[in-house]
Amino acid sequence: MPAGQLKRHFLRGLAVLLPTILTIWLFVWGYKFIQENISVHINRGLVRLTILVGGYHDTAAREALNKFWVEGWGSITGFIVSLIVVCAVGATLASVIGKALWRMIEKFIMNTPLLRQVYPYVKQITDFFFIQEENQKKLFSRVVAVEFPRKGIWSIGMVTGPGIKKIADNEGKEFLTVLIPTSPSPITGFLVIVAKDETIDAGITMEEALRFIVSGGVIAPQSGIDVGFLPSAHADGKKQKQVLLENI
Repeated sequence: MPAGQLKRHFLRGLAVLLPTILTIWLFVWGYKFIQENISVHINRGLVRLTILVGGYHDTAAREALNKFWVEGWGSITGFIVSLIVVCAVGATLASVIGKALWRMIEKFIMNTPLLRQVYPYVKQITDFFFIQEENQKKLFSRVVAVEFPRKGIWSIGMVTGPGIKKIADNEGKEFLTVLIPTSPSPITGFLVIVAKDETIDAGITMEEALRFIVSGGVIAPQSGIDVGFLPSAHADGKKQKQVLLENI
């Protein structure tokens, strides 16, 4: 078999198997993370409860319980309990009473000197991944294309809010705060404040933008960017030119 054909077969097989392998690896990693950091403490609590209720005082019985519940097949109990607790907390917070209770807890956290320095930023990161779709629009209103890092090079970004008022007042025009994620890991990125008339609506959803970024441009969105008028790269920055981006 020619080397070129063998290479094509290998790459085709890799393209088919890699997504499945990575998906399984993520689930296994998540399971191990929960088992090692959460479930093990639940299982040890079950062992102590069993010893207390059953009156097991001899060392051999304790070791047998520990071997089954913490190290053996019984360890999956802690994982199941963890999932049930998370679901129960989510269901509670969906109610009026739960929301009111959580607001009280957050108020306490925000009034605690050390916690209030960390909690808001951690919450923003978790909201980025787990926030519901109807609330996601408040965090990221839309996907836009901006010329970054220089004129003539276009990057995909998420509008996170209006620009800083002081900048808008000095320049006399409207600005947007845009988060430009890095590829292939969108967890980090660049935050830029750009004039609104220097951006164009990408015409794609947040999910399409994230798939496009994570895949390194391999998974292209179905919709393209509409024709827009953007400032030219000339020094005066006042002339307009028509920019057409298709099939980003």
